[in-house]
Amino acid sequence: MRIEFGVTSHTPGTALVVFAAKDAVLSGAAQTLDAALGGALANAVKTARFEGDAAQIAELLAPSGTDASRVLVIGTGKPGHADAAVFERIGGALAARLLTSGETKATVDFGGLSDLALDTPKAAAHLALGASLRAWRFDKYRTKLPEKQKPTLGEIAIANAGSAGQEWARLEPLVEAVGFARSLVSEPANVIYPESFVERCRPLADLGIKIEVLDESEMRAAGMGALLGVAQGSAKPPRLLVMEWDGTNGKAKTSTVFVGKGVTFDTGGISIKPAAGMEDMKWDMGGAGAVAGAMKALALRRAKARVVGICGLVENMPDGNAQRPGDVVTTMSGQTVEVINTDAEGRLVLCDAITWAQKRFNPEVVVDLATLTGAMIISLGHEYAGIFSNSDELAKQLVSAGIATGDKLWRFPLGSAYDKLIDSPIADIKNVGPRDAGSITAAQFIGRFVNDGVRWAHLDIAGMVWASKPGNTWEKGATGYGVRLLDRFVEDTLEA
Repeated sequence: MRIEFGVTSHTPGTALVVFAAKDAVLSGAAQTLDAALGGALANAVKTARFEGDAAQIAELLAPSGTDASRVLVIGTGKPGHADAAVFERIGGALAARLLTSGETKATVDFGGLSDLALDTPKAAAHLALGASLRAWRFDKYRTKLPEKQKPTLGEIAIANAGSAGQEWARLEPLVEAVGFARSLVSEPANVIYPESFVERCRPLADLGIKIEVLDESEMRAAGMGALLGVAQGSAKPPRLLVMEWDGTNGKAKTSTVFVGKGVTFDTGGISIKPAAGMEDMKWDMGGAGAVAGAMKALALRRAKARVVGICGLVENMPDGNAQRPGDVVTTMSGQTVEVINTDAEGRLVLCDAITWAQKRFNPEVVVDLATLTGAMIISLGHEYAGIFSNSDELAKQLVSAGIATGDKLWRFPLGSAYDKLIDSPIADIKNVGPRDAGSITAAQFIGRFVNDGVRWAHLDIAGMVWASKPGNTWEKGATGYGVRLLDRFVEDTLEA
């Protein structure tokens, strides 16, 4: 989607967009247009029972009195309440309405729009962000897509929005970064597996990101018995991908590390999943996708911070060599784990990746992201991801970043009382407890591998990386959840 700022008028024969607040109070530009249309705009709004709710749309096709192909009136909601999230929602609604409409261009006129919760340039930039994110699609394997279903809208022009172009410069990298994460998550497992995931990320080096990759022999030498145990049933060898962005020219040490679970396909292993819905398990690498996307965002906007992103990449398959329930593995930390369920594999990947990260970088903060438990979806559905943390301050910072970006988080408890649920009679710990508190015991497991003094947060994003229905800023499919969250967290905590 091409975004153009600073236009003074719309292109004849294309769509024109104006605004109205709650109770259908027309903006200045909308009032001027209504006068030119002889009151047709106000009549159409009334006929459509348009009330000006946020992102509500009323539409006139080829109205007499203007050379626009169609006019859209979009609601901004209650006066004083239209913030960045509302304008992203408006942008998403606009893209959804026009993307396959046959229109190739739309001009959005901010003239006379007032009483917002943010200034007009920021409002326009966030509208552009919402539209760009909502317009993203993954059609590369659809060779017989009907013409009417193909996107036509290629450009949105913004008029009368002041310095919106400057605001857009900060937000535009997020479009590419979120799209990168969505692409990784959307690809089928015969295309994206540990080695090919790494190859997709190697071009990030052109942006200034330092890339390091550990192969199977290097991970074995490091003692990553838990991660390698997950991978041993697959013909695809595992990888540990390390991405480092330093926007401080060496002036800052690496204080923050992001770790993503990257199970590129999860059959469950010997504890195999039911066949129905197993195809969805290609997105069990959504945590790794979010970390890779966030690293790209930081590099694209030249963030003044030093951050490391690590992806533990494996494929969990049943095989004659696959890990069995009851096996005991030794983690890189030296702790032993009884593998009760081979389908609780994500925590086995993360524990070694986190141990390696702490040994290599000695960070102050570790944040891991993982599509870890179905129990999290039972708890929160698809509206929030769960957050567990040993630091109230870190949890507050991440929750705040989630509110600001729409990647929302809801905090869950940790506590030693849950440890008895994952005690093993044969090893130091077992990889699953009972059904009770399933997401919490998973977090408790990971927490045992976090060094004393390290502020740590675990984000269980199982319900957020894939959507069965379109959302405000995404088509159904991969959402790119976590990219904006991590980017904003870095901006707020390391660049402030």
